[in-house]
Amino acid sequence: MDSTSGSTELDVALVDRLGQACESLRSALGQIIVGQNEVIDQLLIALFANGHCILEGVPGLAKTLTISSLAKCLALSFSRIQFTPDLMPSDITGTEVIQEDRATGTREFRFLPGPIFANVLLADEINRTPPKTQAALLEAMQERHVTVGGVRHDLSLPFFVLATQNPIEQEGTYPLPEAQQDRFMFKVLVGYPSYDEEYAIADRTTAQDMPDLEPVLKGEDILAFQKLVRRVPAAPDVVRYALDLVRATRPAEVECPELTVKMVTWGAGPRAVQSLLLGGKARALLRGRHHVAADDIRELALPVLRHRIVINFSAEAEGYSADRIITELLETIDPNGTKLDDDERTRKVLSA
Repeated sequence: MDSTSGSTELDVALVDRLGQACESLRSALGQIIVGQNEVIDQLLIALFANGHCILEGVPGLAKTLTISSLAKCLALSFSRIQFTPDLMPSDITGTEVIQEDRATGTREFRFLPGPIFANVLLADEINRTPPKTQAALLEAMQERHVTVGGVRHDLSLPFFVLATQNPIEQEGTYPLPEAQQDRFMFKVLVGYPSYDEEYAIADRTTAQDMPDLEPVLKGEDILAFQKLVRRVPAAPDVVRYALDLVRATRPAEVECPELTVKMVTWGAGPRAVQSLLLGGKARALLRGRHHVAADDIRELALPVLRHRIVINFSAEAEGYSADRIITELLETIDPNGTKLDDDERTRKVLSA
């Protein structure tokens, strides 16, 4: 690999295997899930980019079913945590218990792993549990290990957290703090099905048993695909475009648009740039391309940025959502031109 240009040779056979695997996953999930193609696509991108997802939607839209079905298609361990107000951190991470050796009579601490020790973790209704318990996920999501009693316990890889939350019932909920939301690569909005899709759902789920899903991918395959994604080259112009977009969400930046100054309290941080680029690399491979394009960045802007910017009262008063702000920012930023060319620090980073 050329460290100066970022170019690399991709394993064409592995790229083909990734494409075939994705088609197999989509076909398998299509036996259970009607529609929701964009949701499934974003979940697969996050999986191969080694990120986590939070799914938001009203009850009954198959959020949990989609996640559990995806887990069945992967030859990985799966665990589900139903978050409740009385859930404690040790209920997630595990705890140490005193165990007596009957032969010697000595006692020692033994660690009993919690449900977080799985490859695919479904955190159902994550906003139903207090911040102390929500924070128990932070170390695992970022570092891929947990610490109990001063001892570090590594998680098995791959490790994929898929959380769900309900946006309409706010009584008895604890909104995720910004620090934890930032750990999720994507925030995926699950919407209502179309008329035809809902007809198919009603017909399929009331007339026949759901088919059994067979595993399509093994853990070692997913790890190989995750390494492959990182080797996909991104041209300097694409990196600059991702930087421009993220920096445009920060009201403190000199070059940010007037819309941001008026509507946004806090913008996205550097992790958003990383998510845009890694997600763009995975999306490119899933579409048979060996390089990232500006279209990949644009298509992933909403799921990457919507939970990383904080809108103010002016935005709420004028009916602006985070999605609307991001959409208007996309219309004002030219992927072929950048204001960052004038920034000496940025030139040094991009030319390194």
